[in-house]
Amino acid sequence: MINSNLPLRIGVGAIVLNNNNLVFVGKRKDNPINKWQMPQGGVEKDEDLLKAMKRELYEETSITSIKVLKELDNWLSYELPSNLLGRIWKGKYRGQKQKWFIVRFTGNEDEINLNTKHPEFIEWKWIKIEQLPNVIVDFKKKVYVILENELKKFID
Repeated sequence: MINSNLPLRIGVGAIVLNNNNLVFVGKRKDNPINKWQMPQGGVEKDEDLLKAMKRELYEETSITSIKVLKELDNWLSYELPSNLLGRIWKGKYRGQKQKWFIVRFTGNEDEINLNTKHPEFIEWKWIKIEQLPNVIVDFKKKVYVILENELKKFID
């Protein structure tokens, strides 16, 4: 059951592509089963979306060497499943409304460091675009299918 009285948290996401058009994903520390996600996070009050994406990317991966290729036109959203509702984000939100950016990683892989101030990922890898919907937790799958399609259009 969705608590529609709760708002959606405003967030950003980074689709990080390497030179082979593979996508960066990290295995979440709090969900270490075989589920992976792209860097994403909340936007602070009055924070510019592009700055928020760069901040989140750095906070989660230490990556700063990027070239922004595209800001996706539409906002994408997902709802939390009932077992997480009220448990994460201090119970303030029912899901997230996100603005996604496609970026090219321009650095060396030794720049990638998950041992950050507040680590979120325990492992990372590059995957094919087509694998995105298969690695994410179920409640975000719809968003990742849309992102996969956007990426394919962008790269073709």
